[in-house]
Amino acid sequence: MAYRKTPAELDRLAAAREHLVERATAVVADVGWANASVTAVAAAAGMSVGSVYQHFPSKGALAVEVFRRASGREVEVLGEVLREGGRDPVERLALGVGVFARRAMESRGLAHALLAAPAEPAVGEERLLFRGRYREVFAEVIREGIGAGVLPGQDPDVTAAALTGAIGEVLVDPLSAPAEGDAADRLVTELVAMSLRCAGAAPAH
Repeated sequence: MAYRKTPAELDRLAAAREHLVERATAVVADVGWANASVTAVAAAAGMSVGSVYQHFPSKGALAVEVFRRASGREVEVLGEVLREGGRDPVERLALGVGVFARRAMESRGLAHALLAAPAEPAVGEERLLFRGRYREVFAEVIREGIGAGVLPGQDPDVTAAALTGAIGEVLVDPLSAPAEGDAADRLVTELVAMSLRCAGAAPAH
């Protein structure tokens, strides 16, 4: 009869895995994908290298999990803001872009890793998938804005793709350098204004 782990053992393994992913995320935020070796992650998690491989078969598999968790949270936050009730679609678009940019500027290392830093090929594939998720949430609010008459007629998917690419491109260089004074606030303001122009929002908004 095959041995089955007890519920307590499964809980310990799950907790250890969560701790490992959390520490790996911190290491990636600190030194980037290239320098986030299994040895470095194991040391940060207080584990042996062998223990890391008990949870993930390769560095690439661990990197993908880190990326999925962190990017998934950002898509979730953006989606919540863009779908928030009580505001018109243009206001939600502005707020969503601002929230996304400020979160990135507050967690520069991790944001740079998620958006642009060289990474395992599997992480690159995940980036493409998550760009699609960002486009979907932007397209949704743009489509709603067109229906409400606060945005001009356009292809929501094209505009959403343009926004997704532009926001990432604008943020890449600032995320790789320390913030100076109110530079971060100015950048967020300009990014929001650019996003509204891209979607065709009236100046009054």
